[in-house]
Amino acid sequence: MSGPPDVDYTATSARPSWSALPAGLQEALAVALGTDIVEAGPSVGSGFTGGFAAPLRLADGREVFVKAADDPMHAYTAYQREAEIVPQLPPAVRVPRIVATAHATDGDTKWFAVAAERLVARMPGQPWTPGDFQAVTANCEVMAAALTPSPFADLVSFADIIGDPDFPDQLAADIIAGRRPLPDGFQPWLGDRLRELQDLADLHPHALRGTAAIHGDLRPDNLLMDATNQCWTVDWNWLSLGPPWFDWVGLLPLAHRDGIDTAAAIEASPLTAGIPADDLDSATAIIALYFLDKLDAPPPLGTTLELRRHQRLYAWTFLDWLAARRDWA
Repeated sequence: MSGPPDVDYTATSARPSWSALPAGLQEALAVALGTDIVEAGPSVGSGFTGGFAAPLRLADGREVFVKAADDPMHAYTAYQREAEIVPQLPPAVRVPRIVATAHATDGDTKWFAVAAERLVARMPGQPWTPGDFQAVTANCEVMAAALTPSPFADLVSFADIIGDPDFPDQLAADIIAGRRPLPDGFQPWLGDRLRELQDLADLHPHALRGTAAIHGDLRPDNLLMDATNQCWTVDWNWLSLGPPWFDWVGLLPLAHRDGIDTAAAIEASPLTAGIPADDLDSATAIIALYFLDKLDAPPPLGTTLELRRHQRLYAWTFLDWLAARRDWA
């Protein structure tokens, strides 16, 4: 395969129906919500997990959006982490409110469900338009201001996460040394730029330090645009400490791919005012290396094969943005 794949982010998951969930979990959720569950809508197709995620209509007229998963799926702990974080976010952060959680055991299997206010909305960036980009940028600026310094006392630094032995921050150096193969199907200049890519990644201990609480996984499928074109942010389970510009800059390679003038956006945004170009490029290099890792390995338990296609698309797109910024092509 040469070049990035096309990924339909509305159809990347394989989720169960409401009827497939254990009766004990359904009952526990109804108790937590304080009313009967009348009807379940179809599960959403976005995301990469096998966790349940669908709207429910309640007997009291409310509609909620429910996520549920069993242990040991990644989604089981991710949904619990999100249920813990969201109620603590500052009011300025636009996020659907958590209204209930429920636990249940089915045989030897533990289950967890979290219900939030239902938001009728769409995903931006399919492709990016100037209007969506402007609205998402404004949302990122508001979030960064509200989350700097972090209102959370127990967050790990993103720079320290990169320093974990399992994080592939030395992937380019390993390829240069012959310890890892050069991934197939990428830009023809990649092999000649590995040293520069690694040098940028090695700047991360300084470049990615910060006191802001950052989402850490901000993608178009974790953003929602409502009927008034206001942007909402979901899936808060990867929260960590980092620079306040990190989440927004992580969206720029995708916007650049769709024709948005990201150089002008960087000049205009207060998020990147005075930030060295090398710091932004260090973040981009780190993310590119992360997505280049394990491209051909089976996806983690509870995720779909679309995760690896997503990785390939993101690795290509982040490398392309670096090439445009640093005249690599």
